[in-house]
Amino acid sequence: MKAVLCKAFGPAESLVLEDVASPVAKKNEILLDVHAAGVNFPDTLIIEGKYQFKPPFPFSPGGEAAGVVREVGEKVSHLTVGDRVMALTGWGSFAEQVAVPGYNVLPIPPSMDFNVAAAFSMTYGTSMHALKQRANLQPGETLLVLGASGGVGLAAVEIGKAMGARVIAAASSAEKLAVAKAAGADELINYSEASLKDEIKRLTDGQGADVIYDPVGGDLFDQAIRAIAWNGRLLVVGFASGRIPELPVNLALLKGAAVLGVFWGSFAQRQPQDNAANFQQLFAWFAEGKLKPLVSQVYPLSNAAQAIDDLGQRKAVGKVVVQVR
Repeated sequence: MKAVLCKAFGPAESLVLEDVASPVAKKNEILLDVHAAGVNFPDTLIIEGKYQFKPPFPFSPGGEAAGVVREVGEKVSHLTVGDRVMALTGWGSFAEQVAVPGYNVLPIPPSMDFNVAAAFSMTYGTSMHALKQRANLQPGETLLVLGASGGVGLAAVEIGKAMGARVIAAASSAEKLAVAKAAGADELINYSEASLKDEIKRLTDGQGADVIYDPVGGDLFDQAIRAIAWNGRLLVVGFASGRIPELPVNLALLKGAAVLGVFWGSFAQRQPQDNAANFQQLFAWFAEGKLKPLVSQVYPLSNAAQAIDDLGQRKAVGKVVVQVR
């Protein structure tokens, strides 16, 4: 089979496409014929040795995939050969086949195509877990989403609206904010033209945002925590800006605020029943038309390195997908 390989830590341009042996599924795994793979921010980190997992060389990046089950291990009971599924792989999806633990694989709705399915699990799984289990977002609360035109950001906008929140989308350009507006955002903040802190306070009559969804970190975290509401919750999702911020904890004290870490991958493994319930709700919202995943660019497997680089350079809106078949 063909696979995109990382043979040494480095930039995306160092990845190579080669023929390798097909993986063999263990008893608790399925073998997946990959049709499409989602590109996510961790892919930009894992190839440079900056992610919390460091697979042995050579490995394929790609943390999520969609395709058809080719083989089923004897300990996997909820899947059969031929099922159309989405899978959380951690790495290995930028290849024609990947072996995946059965507990990380879910059947996809009949109306969902493979490109959308490949763009769904990580972004919507992360944002649903963040807003439901971590923030306990309530109808009528104000949700601020930073990086609102990116994959997880757009998912948070849509899920926030489905949960009944007032959603303020923040992004760095008018073009990106137009994407968030189309996804249902009620209010918009262009933080390249105005103070994020001042705009949050203006749009909330000085009260601040009840829940802040932050996949960006850096300076935006510093401003956002200063505009959080009493009993507010700030969700630490990622650090796309490149700088991991430090929190003066007196700010949390003064607002009775909570800063909550969001690590969906571990949640899915530790609380599989809760994760499955999240996806039942997500699939129901998808069927109702409340969730409309935006796949902005599709690359062939031979251009997977370019897909990762474009995402890392923050050139993409919505989700980027590598089409394998």
